[in-house]
Amino acid sequence: MYHSPGFLKLVDAAKAHVREVSVRETLARLAANPSAVLIDTREDIEWAAGHAAGAEHLGKGIIERDIEGRVPDKETEIILYCGGGFRSALAADALQRMGYTNVASMAGGWREWQRETSGMREE
Repeated sequence: MYHSPGFLKLVDAAKAHVREVSVRETLARLAANPSAVLIDTREDIEWAAGHAAGAEHLGKGIIERDIEGRVPDKETEIILYCGGGFRSALAADALQRMGYTNVASMAGGWREWQRETSGMREE
């Protein structure tokens, strides 16, 4: 997928401030911390086509508006993902600026999740 230079510059700036975790780290964090929240930041149509088991949906267009109602405790561990790790990095940066202290973006996003979990049995 083509990404414009301006978009990539914005993502790179966000990634400089955002912790990224792999799919395997995400699975380990979710298993170790039952209160951790996995949030899919993709568009509604992408979510409807398939998403990670146990994920909640708050699209990039509304996450800043709705996150405090869904996750009021700003110390809750939140892992965000999108299609490839760009939008989730932007959303993670915004949540950190809103005062959330334990936010990460899943590197590789949904595409990497599918590759990594295709041979795994999801419970």
